[in-house]
Amino acid sequence: MGEGINDYTKNIVDLRRHMWMDGIEVELRRLIWQIAVVGKYISAKIHESNRKLAGFKNIYGEEQLALDRVTDDILKNKLQHSGFVSHYASEELEDIVAIGCGQEKYIVTADPLDGSSLVDTNLSIGTIIGIHNKSIFDSGRNSMVAALYITYGPLITMIYSAGKGAHEFVLDREGEYVLSEENIQLKEKGSIFSPGGLRRDWTAAHLKFIEKLEEDGYKLRYSGGFVPDINQVLIKKGGLFTYPALKKSPQGKLRLLFELQPMAFIMEQAGGLATDGKEDILSLKVTSVNQRAPIYIGSAAEVKMAGQFLSQ
Repeated sequence: MGEGINDYTKNIVDLRRHMWMDGIEVELRRLIWQIAVVGKYISAKIHESNRKLAGFKNIYGEEQLALDRVTDDILKNKLQHSGFVSHYASEELEDIVAIGCGQEKYIVTADPLDGSSLVDTNLSIGTIIGIHNKSIFDSGRNSMVAALYITYGPLITMIYSAGKGAHEFVLDREGEYVLSEENIQLKEKGSIFSPGGLRRDWTAAHLKFIEKLEEDGYKLRYSGGFVPDINQVLIKKGGLFTYPALKKSPQGKLRLLFELQPMAFIMEQAGGLATDGKEDILSLKVTSVNQRAPIYIGSAAEVKMAGQFLSQ
């Protein structure tokens, strides 16, 4: 019996071991590990949250939970003392801020608590991180070297990529991130779709695209949280998430730096695609920290289909 347990534990691959085996350079894997540890602290804060509103609005005019501020502070403070991060940009801050001595190698972008409005309904929420080694005011394809997101749900999971595939880890009872699935790969075509925005606000081309998915029997799966909906597409190995251009909001709702770039990086590593309907998300040049863009992200077949409808 004891030998069986020992054999089992020998086969467990934790996050640090996996990154070492993956050949990720030392500084980057230490940074990813530190961010993963922050996820443990954020998870603890979520569980002890009293759900009370902070009483003010964030820079985008949205109602902001006290929890948003706490998670942003936890993440920023941890990165400030990491020794690897020169600048930090967050959805909760007005602009990119210098947090290092200036010689550090990486710039980190973050949505510290995506979906915080879902806390009081006990739905899954998450943290989204992008890691850059050049100015963020470029395209993600030129500057991003890694991305990850953490899902706080029935299980705490993390999917990360440093350009060598997308890998899922689960936080176990001992507080270790252990490998759950390596090199996640999407099918060419999925069977689920998650459409954001009100139907009455969709453009005619987008509406026709969604009607085609419905006609083809795609199942509607939409939680209102970007992290859980993207996670569903990846874990189910296919499908589509979209938050499109709207009649009165041609740039959509989601932020390019904090949400779209990291998820596009991971999705491409899993064999999927991410576009604004015309251009790859990672090819879009960033001009401001609060820049938004429409998004079609998931299996190649659905994203390409969206492009066909939008070009008509």
